[in-house]
Amino acid sequence: MGKVLDFVRDKELLPIAEKVFEGERLSFEDGVKLFRSSDIHTIGFLANLVCERRSGKFVYFNVNLHVTPTNICVGTCKFCAFRKKKGEEGAYQLTVEEILEKVSSHKEKNPGITEVHIVGGLHPDWGLGEYLSIVKAVREAFPDVYIKAYTAEEIKYIADKSGLSVEEVLKKLIDAGLGSLPGGGGEIFAEGIRERLCPDKITGDEYLEVHKTAHRLGLKSNATMLFGHIESYEDRVDHLLRLREAQDETGGFQTFIPLAFHPLNTQVENASYTTGFDEIKTVAVSRLMLDNFPHVKAYWIMLGEKIAQLALQFGADDIDGTVVEEDITQAAGGRAGQYISKNRLIRLIKEAGKVPVERDTLYNVIKVYWEEE
Repeated sequence: MGKVLDFVRDKELLPIAEKVFEGERLSFEDGVKLFRSSDIHTIGFLANLVCERRSGKFVYFNVNLHVTPTNICVGTCKFCAFRKKKGEEGAYQLTVEEILEKVSSHKEKNPGITEVHIVGGLHPDWGLGEYLSIVKAVREAFPDVYIKAYTAEEIKYIADKSGLSVEEVLKKLIDAGLGSLPGGGGEIFAEGIRERLCPDKITGDEYLEVHKTAHRLGLKSNATMLFGHIESYEDRVDHLLRLREAQDETGGFQTFIPLAFHPLNTQVENASYTTGFDEIKTVAVSRLMLDNFPHVKAYWIMLGEKIAQLALQFGADDIDGTVVEEDITQAAGGRAGQYISKNRLIRLIKEAGKVPVERDTLYNVIKVYWEEE
């Protein structure tokens, strides 16, 4: 073991490296120490080791489509550049027919689409009926497409407006065709940070409770963390450990997605874009801390192609998908574009020394693209 650990430059990380090699769970103090260290080579090596223990050389992607029904929102999140007030210039709300036309159009161009990802604003005039009608219409028109829809924030909003419990709302959505929940809205769980950035948003505990309720009903979901704004390393580690605790309880999370903050058009003072170093480190530390999460995603929309590709050697085993029409990050200054072809994804993964695996939403394998292909 001693010779194996000779590669560790930051000797403060030696006890952590030993834990990783032995398969032991890391502590809060370990997480903070990892974030504070600049020994990115050691951190990346350890994260890649943990990743390959789970997934081997496989890196997953899917052919998916994002649909955003409305940007009209009653929220006041300071980090959001996407929302509009009703009647404000640029505000929109799609009809069910327009949503179906959008899905149909993209399916014609990309016949391999297996997933529609639906999230949007908290529309002041929409209740359970409107949200149900979208899911039901997409399910009836495209029965071969899996529906991943509505963040925990949206689910709680629908429940509060309708006077129903979160469980009752989820059951109705499942009956309409909902397959799983996305992870959006996690932001940072720390109450002090949440109060400064998004005081009207559901709390971290409420976010977790929505997801745990979904898991108890048989739904899978993802989880996120928005990093690089005003949070501390301690806040990040607290966030990761609260997710890990929830996963211990229900086991329903599939993928963790660290989301790099984009500052353009937001109300976060003195904010700037995250750095590549911090993005890579956050992916790696997330993989090391979340020992019970099957997958960690390098979301290319947020990270850009190059950092996302590099992250595949730093603990990520998923790069998301073709996406198509992701509007929320673009409004905040996203620089990676809104679409990437399947062939491009395959190339990025192969160049990173990994094996591309096309998957569906639940990580069932559609096709493995071996090197000779």
